[in-house]
Amino acid sequence: MSTTYHLKSTPDTVRFGIFDAAFPPVLSIRPGDQVVVACVSGGPEVMPEPSAGFRVPAPLAAIHAAHLPRMGPHILTGPIAIRGAEPGDLLEVQIERVESNLDWGYCAYRPLAGALPEDFPERMVSHLAIDRQAGLCHPPWGGSLPLAPFFGTMGVAPPAIYGALSSREPREHGGNLDNKELRAGTSLFLPVWVEGACFSVGDGHGRQGDGEVCVNALETGLTGTFRFVVHKGAGRLRRPIGRTSDHWVVMELDEDLDLAMKQAVREAIDLICRETGLTRGQAYQLCSLAIDFRVTQVVNGVKGVHGMIDRALLDGCRAHAVVHRTSTAS
Repeated sequence: MSTTYHLKSTPDTVRFGIFDAAFPPVLSIRPGDQVVVACVSGGPEVMPEPSAGFRVPAPLAAIHAAHLPRMGPHILTGPIAIRGAEPGDLLEVQIERVESNLDWGYCAYRPLAGALPEDFPERMVSHLAIDRQAGLCHPPWGGSLPLAPFFGTMGVAPPAIYGALSSREPREHGGNLDNKELRAGTSLFLPVWVEGACFSVGDGHGRQGDGEVCVNALETGLTGTFRFVVHKGAGRLRRPIGRTSDHWVVMELDEDLDLAMKQAVREAIDLICRETGLTRGQAYQLCSLAIDFRVTQVVNGVKGVHGMIDRALLDGCRAHAVVHRTSTAS
């Protein structure tokens, strides 16, 4: 029987913008257990003025008042240790539900950041009303946009040799991936680097466009329901990988967007070959014919590209390969 845990964001259960293998877990669970995590978002510098009519939730205000050590921009809840996970395993994070827990969010840009720092050298913070019942957000300039919530930052503890890392840059442990495909009903697979894996989550996004070009998405509070599965001795992934109801999502990261693209294509080729038995040349051609490569984000120092690989397409290639081998053998 699995157990369901509820983890709130408090000064004792969060880290402000830091991943570090040395952090002790705030919760320890068994594989298969479910955890409901209520996350908050944003530093004091992006909070709305009282006159705006938006209330800063008490848990977030308490975290601000605690003046925690801070390296990066994200309030991360955790770490959550999954018993039995150890280096060489894969942690599957099943994202069962993602729900807004706040009636507002913000979008901002600042000097020396974003895709166009030379065009926008100033600071601007906009606050958007969120209608959770209608599933909409309302920018201050008018109109409405549908909500499509997901967590921008999900990751395990990095290799211990790295020490403390800012949450800004995504790396092989996951972190600030900002991949909008990782919504409710999907899974994120992460290589395990330390005993217990030590998963943390935060950086709630109410919605985002691919690229996240001005630095922020709709940053807001989200509550996520997660279930954790440990795949023992499953081998080492180079990077996190996602699985939706109909796609594999390969993700690559590099300071150079061209290199991130090259590596994403290589990762897609490797996955296609593993799943279908196609040659690398055939998989390369299939990437050009049928795989969509998208710019995940360009604003986190380390840029991201993800490839969307249709799982039904791979099933068809696999079935054809089996028939071909059988007919050749006979």
